[in-house]
Amino acid sequence: MATSARQQPAWVAPRQPDGSVQLPPLNIWNSLTRSKTAFVPVNWESKVVKWYVCGPTVYNDAHLGHARNYVTTDIIRRIMRDFFGYKVNLVMNITDLDDKIILRGRQQHLLESFVSDNTSLNDSVLKTARAALQSYITKNLPLLGSKEDPGAISAEVIEHYEPIINGRSLDGGPPGDKETKVKMHINTVQAAAKAIELAQTNSIMINPFLSETQDILLPYLDAMYGSSVDADDHSIFTKLTQLYEARFMEDMRNLNCLDPDEITRVTEYGQQIVDFVKKIQDNGFAYVTSDGSVYFDIKAFEAAENHYARLEPWNRNDFDLIADGEGALTKETSEKRSKPDFALWKSSKPGEPSWPSPWGRGRPGWHIECSAMASDKLGGQMDIHSGGIDLAFPHHDNELAQSEAYWTQKNKPCDHQWVNYFMHMGHLSIQGSKMSKSLKNFITIREALNRGEWTPRGLRIVFLLGNWKDGIEITDDMVKAGSAWEDKVNNFFIKAKDMVENHSHTIGGVQLNGPSISARDVHQARNEPRVAEQELVHALDKAQKELHGALCDSFNTPLAMATISELISVFNGLDKSGLSAKSVGVTAKWVTSLVNTFGLNGLASPEEDTIGWSGVSIPDTAKPYVYPLAAARDELRRKARSDEGFSLQDLGIVKQLETLSTGDIQKEAEPYAKVVDKFTRDITSLGGSSSLAKDVLQLCDRLRDFDLWDRGIYLEDRDGNQPALVRPVTKELLAAREEKEEKDRQKQKAKEDSQKEAAAKADQGRQSHMDMFKAPEYSAWDDDGVPIKDVDGEELPKSRIKKLKKDWERQKKLHEKWVKANS
Repeated sequence: MATSARQQPAWVAPRQPDGSVQLPPLNIWNSLTRSKTAFVPVNWESKVVKWYVCGPTVYNDAHLGHARNYVTTDIIRRIMRDFFGYKVNLVMNITDLDDKIILRGRQQHLLESFVSDNTSLNDSVLKTARAALQSYITKNLPLLGSKEDPGAISAEVIEHYEPIINGRSLDGGPPGDKETKVKMHINTVQAAAKAIELAQTNSIMINPFLSETQDILLPYLDAMYGSSVDADDHSIFTKLTQLYEARFMEDMRNLNCLDPDEITRVTEYGQQIVDFVKKIQDNGFAYVTSDGSVYFDIKAFEAAENHYARLEPWNRNDFDLIADGEGALTKETSEKRSKPDFALWKSSKPGEPSWPSPWGRGRPGWHIECSAMASDKLGGQMDIHSGGIDLAFPHHDNELAQSEAYWTQKNKPCDHQWVNYFMHMGHLSIQGSKMSKSLKNFITIREALNRGEWTPRGLRIVFLLGNWKDGIEITDDMVKAGSAWEDKVNNFFIKAKDMVENHSHTIGGVQLNGPSISARDVHQARNEPRVAEQELVHALDKAQKELHGALCDSFNTPLAMATISELISVFNGLDKSGLSAKSVGVTAKWVTSLVNTFGLNGLASPEEDTIGWSGVSIPDTAKPYVYPLAAARDELRRKARSDEGFSLQDLGIVKQLETLSTGDIQKEAEPYAKVVDKFTRDITSLGGSSSLAKDVLQLCDRLRDFDLWDRGIYLEDRDGNQPALVRPVTKELLAAREEKEEKDRQKQKAKEDSQKEAAAKADQGRQSHMDMFKAPEYSAWDDDGVPIKDVDGEELPKSRIKKLKKDWERQKKLHEKWVKANS
């Protein structure tokens, strides 16, 4: 049954649960229907969810576009497990064999051989590089034609590709991925041409030369010698894939993604894939070509009342996508029964790894790999299949077709769905183009983390602020929104944690450890109705309901994040003296459970009875020193600011700190012990001061602004008798201080500029107005010193004398002012 060019086939809802099981009212955006459908797992009795994730093709480091896919998958997995209570069995494959890997492994092998054979920049290397450059230009930048002189290439590029260089397209339409790819080719050609030009004058060494030209050398060497590589030596390919699989898993763990429950690898499934293809052939949905390749027969599949291209039927005739799905090493054959038919098994050509099969030595097609592995682990039907949106057609559509062809009975239409819910994660884009290895417009995960451009939490927050199925473009506004949300939650945790941990010193938020607290204050705190408390309880109840609804609505994390933010806004606006530690604690622990559920707090479980995420408390090694130090400082400040005044006896407040900086001190605690010791000695040394209170306050400020700040700790002074809030120095605090320091610098500069301007202006008056025109260009002056004749004795025009008179009067005022100022 041919699927309509624009219409998806009907989707069959899973078997519904009986009254014995209560499932969450979760709806998921399902790519099979392009709508939200109620989620019901196949095994609803046990609440087990069978989920297959298309994993990475491991031939290079993972980039932020991959992070978008896998971090988002991890978020949804955690929500299903920790929020909705499903038992998720997540299987992910590692594609360690496909055309890209064969090409990359072969190319790296050939380049290594080329480098070992050429340890210096000789004529042979230059000749190869020139040929590689021309080959690359012919294939990727055909408008340039044949180029003998590498020095002329930049000018030619500007002439022929100026629109693309300046952000337009050659055909006048909006630029897209094709233009991004052309830009990539331009950069590659220009870098290689420059290196060749330098080499011709012996102005570059062999290593930087190879670094600049490797992108043209790799495809050229493979085209020339790839077929001669001994592909039976699988280590040529596995040393590449094993390296990048290990790096991928390390990257995912650094991003706080949970490991899959099971991992499958293509190279471990050779015989199972052969058996899988054989059954599809036996069922009448595949045919063999003369070279020993096996193709899926789309017409036969549809003639048996099956559906092809369930996900994106409108793309079934997009032959660019089809060709891309077949791989760069696959050549079109005239033996295909229809153009969209795709390879299940490819006969291996020289230079390609192979495995035995009934049709001769060969290797799996890309699409069949996932079908065989997922079917082996999850059987004839799974709940969820997911991957990046770019995989929908042809990869996932071909997966569906060949898997249904496998699981059906011969000569009968498939009577069940292999996948019930298909989820496709949106792209991460840069300047309108998706982040992609093939476009070379990517930032690797480890680069982004190592350079400090992103943190695992910050990146995850940005993904949470966007809908999982929609694209996200990296913009300044997006980064600011993520940072603002993180700072807001961080400050909430710090304040809430402080209120809860110090609850024994309060009643209804009133501090009871200050000298100004009276019995009347205590009685009032105990008996006044807590309006703020009621508002917080109401806001929490409202937020819990809204958040549950948001996550039931196809994991609507942007709404969930907004709900958390709104709850914190309510908390921030309340009078804290009207809040109890209990209500604050319940609210903060609920928010904590959510950030743990979303994976924003390492491996912390949503069930943990704590407040906050990592980073809201100072280091444990600092606490025995900083907390007593902060308490002593609070008391010193209170005394110094009080009406009763500061006495010499009050300096003894720091006596209790002396024991902290003596005895055995752990190495990690030494910086804090030194701060305590320095502050204690500085305070004690003030015994002979004539301005005791002022000096004490200055030392307290220095402790806050420098001594502890430099060790990542900040004492946030608060109004009234509240003790200083001990907190870590955060990005927000750093930014605020840098902003203040910049404003102070600008203010100081403006002051200095103003002083310089005033000094310069004042200095102008140093010269007397009577002498200002005593110059060789004049020969006669009036009694005031204003010129009346030029050097030749000719009288000056009246208009000229009038202008000179004005200048004279102006200088007269300046000089008189200067004389007065300096008399």
